[in-house]
Amino acid sequence: MASISATAISIPTRPRHSLQAVNGIFGLKSVSISSLKRSFPSIRLQPTPMHFRVCCAAKPETVQKVCGIVKKQLALPEDTTITGESKFSALGADSLDTVEIVMGLEEAFDIGVEEESAQSISTVQDAADLIEKLVAAKSG
Repeated sequence: MASISATAISIPTRPRHSLQAVNGIFGLKSVSISSLKRSFPSIRLQPTPMHFRVCCAAKPETVQKVCGIVKKQLALPEDTTITGESKFSALGADSLDTVEIVMGLEEAFDIGVEEESAQSISTVQDAADLIEKLVAAKSG
């Protein structure tokens, strides 16, 4: 059995070959290769960035309040539909508009948004989720 340090997902290669990767406990990672033939297939592992995202949807009232603030800051027509999935850029916001939106959110929710966090906001839902996280941290 070959042992390689990696992180991957179990991937069937061919009916007679299999590649299985298992994330072990306490950061231990292993890859096992098995084959019914005598020769092993060539395998090249490349590091890939791991993505981990916890999605906790904000309350609908928070999303609606953020939608209203965005609509006001961008001076959008009243009939413009804004949802949690609306991207600021798709609504015509440039970087200055985004800064003004964040400032409006800080004032409306009585919170402070760090620059690093503000740069991660691209949708109304991102903003609402961040606001609820900051409000919860402030009160608790």
